[in-house]
Amino acid sequence: MAIARVVTFEGVSADRMAEMDKEMADSGPPEGFPPAELLVLHDADAERSVVIVMFDNEDDYATGDAMLNAMPAEDTPGRRTSVAKYEVVLRMSS
Repeated sequence: MAIARVVTFEGVSADRMAEMDKEMADSGPPEGFPPAELLVLHDADAERSVVIVMFDNEDDYATGDAMLNAMPAEDTPGRRTSVAKYEVVLRMSS
């Protein structure tokens, strides 16, 4: 079963989100990062964002979580307010 790492941030400006989008498009994930799906949500008016990273299994989650926790604070979109782990029960596209 897939595992999701859900992180919330405050103090995330539209400019910072645009900057991060460009950085990610230019460089991609860090070397050694396990396969994952990324979803970034942003509320520009409230300057909040939610980042969801979905991993295929517990081992990939553990590796990805450790790498993301080791990132310097300036590499994140804003002030991290929470980190949670969820089992992905349903994933659907139409």
